[in-house]
Amino acid sequence: MPSVYVKTYGCQMNERDSEAVSAQLVARGHTLAANEQTADVVLLNTCSVRDLAEQKALGKMQSLIGVAKKQKTGQKFGFLGCMAQSRGAELLEQMPGLDLVIGTQKFHRTADHVEALLAGTARRVVDTAEEAGSQNTIREHLVLAETPGTPGEIRPPSVPAQISAFVSIMQGCNQHCTFCIVPSTRGEERSRPIEEIVAEARALVARGVKEITLLGQIVTSYGKRDYPVVNGRGAFVQLIEAVHAIEGLQRLRFTSPHPKGYGADLIEAFARLPKLVENAHLPVQSGSNRLLKLMHRGYTRERYLEIIQQLRTSKPGIGVSTDIIVGFPGETEEDFAETLSLVEAVGFDMAYVFKYSPRRDTPAAALPDQLPDAVIEERHRRLLDVVNAVGIAKFHALVGRTVQILVEGPSRRNAARYEGRTRCNKIVIFDGNERHRGQLLDVRIERVGTFTLYGDPAVVGLDNAPPSVATDPAI
Repeated sequence: MPSVYVKTYGCQMNERDSEAVSAQLVARGHTLAANEQTADVVLLNTCSVRDLAEQKALGKMQSLIGVAKKQKTGQKFGFLGCMAQSRGAELLEQMPGLDLVIGTQKFHRTADHVEALLAGTARRVVDTAEEAGSQNTIREHLVLAETPGTPGEIRPPSVPAQISAFVSIMQGCNQHCTFCIVPSTRGEERSRPIEEIVAEARALVARGVKEITLLGQIVTSYGKRDYPVVNGRGAFVQLIEAVHAIEGLQRLRFTSPHPKGYGADLIEAFARLPKLVENAHLPVQSGSNRLLKLMHRGYTRERYLEIIQQLRTSKPGIGVSTDIIVGFPGETEEDFAETLSLVEAVGFDMAYVFKYSPRRDTPAAALPDQLPDAVIEERHRRLLDVVNAVGIAKFHALVGRTVQILVEGPSRRNAARYEGRTRCNKIVIFDGNERHRGQLLDVRIERVGTFTLYGDPAVVGLDNAPPSVATDPAI
């Protein structure tokens, strides 16, 4: 049977979509190739949020097509995802040798198009246009842009022996930040029913998954138009409670939220629900109120700091991470200084620092005072220095302490060792073996690497212990 290789560039949403597309292809009889060289079809699932991801994917595709042409392999090549949705037929025009472009609303047709290309009944295919009703239907992780009666439901991907899994709870975004292309590539927010999400999560736990991460563009906006507030708890907290109740689940996470979604009910949930790990990702983007307004973020610096304080009061020791954009149009040295001071004031465990890049058809791309690359690069380096100094200090403070990790399996960098994550999402490497996989394990931290901890197992066999058990649970 034909083999297909699917590679992802970008965010966790793209990773989840790639899993579902792979499952669709396998269900149709295709095999998954181990690499690009052995595949009959190569599909790159691309992100458009950052220019770097786009450029990597474009460069990789150009290289693959060049090798295939030279060696006359007869391979077929395609782009999936946000960049495909945004650029459409333009990609085929600019890249001879590219065969397929499938947007975010048409993932369910991937197998049909791949088979048509292989059979020779189609030469080059672009499928990105949305159809009536496409904004209102989500099934099994993917938006299905279908006309009534058209088959296309994609079953969830088969899950190998894995410890952690993502469960998509919604698609799209209504925030319309001025720097972001997601609303135009993913569409408006659409939420899956709570009962479907819980059923999927329960099935994953039955297969051995210990940790679930609820996934959405802005998960804290989940179900606002679909579910009423009950006992002061909004739809997202109701969903968290329902998944939390699944027997056998040990840890529960979510990503990616918006600071506006951290209401009193969610903040209180961190203290009340033991399986909900004490790790909050709050993308701040800038410490300047002037830039936050230009970005259309919907909160102020002062409100952001208030949320951090409320979280740390509700759950002392909670880990806090963030996203920051450097070089947004019009950013002055004073604006940048506000971001530096906010990073120091909060003391983030980790921060993802991005250099601003204009995205097509976004309001920010048309703003005056676009900053020179040299200025953006210099500020990026300065901010990274501060972020790393704050984060590394937090890691070094853990030396000598005992933390609880969920063991995920062999280390990705050294297969002879094993790794797990603390409840606050810090990676710990230790000398272990396969019997540790899936266990909650107490580990004494011996030393620190580059945002990695190295430890010694202190207690073995905690896999049946409740998630609240640990010497230092909030780490």
